[in-house]
Amino acid sequence: MTKSLAEFKYMSFDVVGTLIDFEGGLKTCLNEIAAEAKVTIDGEEALALYRAARYADDADLFPDDLVRVYLAIAPKLGLPAEEAYGRRLRDSARLWKAFPDSAETLAQLARKYRLIAMTNARRWAFEHFSAELGHPFHAAFTADDTGTEKPDPAFFHKVFDFVAGENASKDDILHVAQSQYHDIGVSRQLGMTNCWIQRRHAQAGYGGTIEPAEFTTPDYHFKSMAELAEAVRALEAA
Repeated sequence: MTKSLAEFKYMSFDVVGTLIDFEGGLKTCLNEIAAEAKVTIDGEEALALYRAARYADDADLFPDDLVRVYLAIAPKLGLPAEEAYGRRLRDSARLWKAFPDSAETLAQLARKYRLIAMTNARRWAFEHFSAELGHPFHAAFTADDTGTEKPDPAFFHKVFDFVAGENASKDDILHVAQSQYHDIGVSRQLGMTNCWIQRRHAQAGYGGTIEPAEFTTPDYHFKSMAELAEAVRALEAA
């Protein structure tokens, strides 16, 4: 039986894609470069090319890897294959926006739960994301802190060790994320309760996120962070 939302002490969050609109950020920067080059690109095609390039065997940590990714996808999009544009795409992460419901929802949830960020982004990028979100987190784990990336279970065990230091366990955590591949599947394997935020519910495919080998039915399923917030409000009202 799925635990009630009232039973959790913590909520852990994927950041890029769940709270921060990285697809929008990527497309905005690529469209700006395209406009300067006087070409037009298709946003979904760009995301598909990004996804294929991002998960190559020689990938670097995110978002530093966007320099390499840009050079790989630029010729296929008709964009100038110059490293300066790759650095521009990487540095655009500092300007990526939160989804409209992210900051307000996190502020509400922080009054009831201890919030933990779990991101494959490097610490320098996370600091910008955290500021964009209003610095709501009780703790944060980045690829720099863990030495690995989700879906590696070792990333999650770093978080389990942290909450154990606060006399809690993974059973006290609801893991909230949009990525079936990076978060929902592995959290299920590790025995966590999870919550899928289906950000692309109105769009086909997985966009810039790798497709999972198999779909994992989540414990909780919402189409937005706002829906999660409403579920918590309803619980409190009851």
